Amino acid sequence: MRKPAAAKPARKVKGKTTAKPAEPAMDVAVGRRIRDLRRVRQFSLETVAARTDLSIGFLSQIERGLSSPSLRVLATLADVLGVGIAALFGASPSADGASDQVVTRGLQRPELKLWRTGVSKQLLSPASTDNRLNLFLVHLEPGGSTGDELYTHDGEEAGLVLEGELMLTVDSETWSLKTGDSFRFASRRPHRFSNPANDAKAVVLWVNCVTGAG
Repeated sequence: MRKPAAAKPARKVKGKTTAKPAEPAMDVAVGRRIRDLRRVRQFSLETVAARTDLSIGFLSQIERGLSSPSLRVLATLADVLGVGIAALFGASPSADGASDQVVTRGLQRPELKLWRTGVSKQLLSPASTDNRLNLFLVHLEPGGSTGDELYTHDGEEAGLVLEGELMLTVDSETWSLKTGDSFRFASRRPHRFSNPANDAKAVVLWVNCVTGAG
């Protein structure tokens, strides 16, 4: 696996700093969640770096909210930490860690914005590190993508395109899915997805089943 490069410093032009506006609160919350899970499992940064093939410096930047990780990186970290990607959302589960909550209100959905890549995920199922089955509402901005590189993680996934178009690649095959189309595949198969439209958002109801977490 190729190591993602750490975020480059902002470029200065005529004494002014120019950079894409950041969403530090989201990055800090996700980074804190990753750090807490790592510490609970008593993993050092060196251990996680060795198991993910990510650099220690990059992992440290993620945990401090200085880098916005891609979905591929988050999926890799979730595997190593033994959780589903829903556990990496900034929102914490209930204080006692219980996973018996039944309802998630529309105004209380935890959201993970991968703002650099144009992908955001709302968690529709109750948040818990114990959950093996999670339901998401995935929004892809025009041109939004998980990146050019295929990635894998534990479990199975399925989805239904609610709005727009989704380009889905699994192994060496790519499909164009329109509103009403659906899919399912084992998450260990290399995959990626994107919104090919230049002027329309895509919305997908997405299910992830994590077979190895817990």
